[in-house]
Amino acid sequence: MLYSEKVMDHFMRPRNVGIIEDADGVGEVGNAKCGDIMKIYLKIDNDIITDVKFETFGCGSAIASSSMATEMIKGKPISEALTLTNKAVAEALDGLPPHKIHCSVLAEEAVKAAIEDYYKRYGIDYDKSKFPSCESCEYCSEGKCK
Repeated sequence: MLYSEKVMDHFMRPRNVGIIEDADGVGEVGNAKCGDIMKIYLKIDNDIITDVKFETFGCGSAIASSSMATEMIKGKPISEALTLTNKAVAEALDGLPPHKIHCSVLAEEAVKAAIEDYYKRYGIDYDKSKFPSCESCEYCSEGKCK
């Protein structure tokens, strides 16, 4: 079987889909030319992610990765959400096919982009080295997105 039951479940019944109109942080990653775009919305209270929603334009693995990532950070402190890795997302989905691993990378990057946006909006000092940039994206660095 190409996709695990968890991937299919999160694709067919994604959790936390939608928009938070008054979000404290919003992160958007991906590129239409690459085929996948993820947008994560965060509501944060006392350093805790109290709500998280996502919009994803992409394949089933991208939707499943977004859904799983939001489930993994909801109710958690920002410090814990910052430790989310694409590997953890893929493992929580019981694996992704090798050619779909980039979907879990986008999920990690979208979460971190939303947290970085939160820091910037509220003037909170942060370690910029903990946040991915377009230059670190294998697709962008290889010129596939530009």
